[in-house]
Amino acid sequence: MMALVENLIFFMFAITAIGGAFGTVYAKKVAHSMMSLIFAFLAVAGVFILQEAEFLAAIQILVYLASVMLVVLFGVMLTRTQIMEDFE
Repeated sequence: MMALVENLIFFMFAITAIGGAFGTVYAKKVAHSMMSLIFAFLAVAGVFILQEAEFLAAIQILVYLASVMLVVLFGVMLTRTQIMEDFE
């Protein structure tokens, strides 16, 4: 019974990671792409936790997630005029 629950949780994380990856590539707006990438990274960290690799999950969240958010933040700041024109 426990193996079935672990398999379901793994498939949930896997589908979230794949969906986040596709969302990152196919999103038309930078903010939507960033959110999809965050979901993908969190899903990968969840898979690491399922494999009892908590350190790798912490590194995944702290290093990759923080650095990607910082890079995308600079991208948003540099393209702010184009994003604001989309909303008007």
